[in-house]
Amino acid sequence: MKELIRTEILYDLDEAVKILSNREPQDYQQLEELSNHAIEDVAAHKDLDLVTVTVLLYSLFKVIQGLSNSDYESILNNLESARDSLKANDLGKYNYYIKKCYEQIRNCNAKVKHYLEDVMQAARIKKGALLLEKGLSIGQAAGLMGLTNWDLQSYAGRTTAIGFHREIFPAKKRMALAFKIFGV
Repeated sequence: MKELIRTEILYDLDEAVKILSNREPQDYQQLEELSNHAIEDVAAHKDLDLVTVTVLLYSLFKVIQGLSNSDYESILNNLESARDSLKANDLGKYNYYIKKCYEQIRNCNAKVKHYLEDVMQAARIKKGALLLEKGLSIGQAAGLMGLTNWDLQSYAGRTTAIGFHREIFPAKKRMALAFKIFGV
């Protein structure tokens, strides 16, 4: 794992641990904000380890209110262990604890277990759409998030965010640059 990616993941895990260390009502909103921050890193670096952590954070955001206290504490402990393993550069243990977090979310209660696959698929699709907003192609965004182009395209077509686009350079400047590039 590249050092820059490791640093970004450590930041995300540190923030998640801080948010979850005291169970409070605002945890829900803070996890959503952290998940949105993490997608910026995915767009910039296009790394699958970042995708894994981003989807985990978004899944936690979606299910956190329904977690029992014991499940909540167990997930927090595994996030701390994942963070500590990554700090020690022990990628095997880091992957083990991240996988364990996913398993705990799946197994925490019947309702979450039933809907988790939908939540995780929705997380991938939503974060994929955010990658489109950051300028990635549908193929790149779908590939990073483990989706088919069709899944992402059908969601992106229903959102208004993709249609909202501002040019920072006037058309005349863009044309002049294009002419210069192609020697016209």
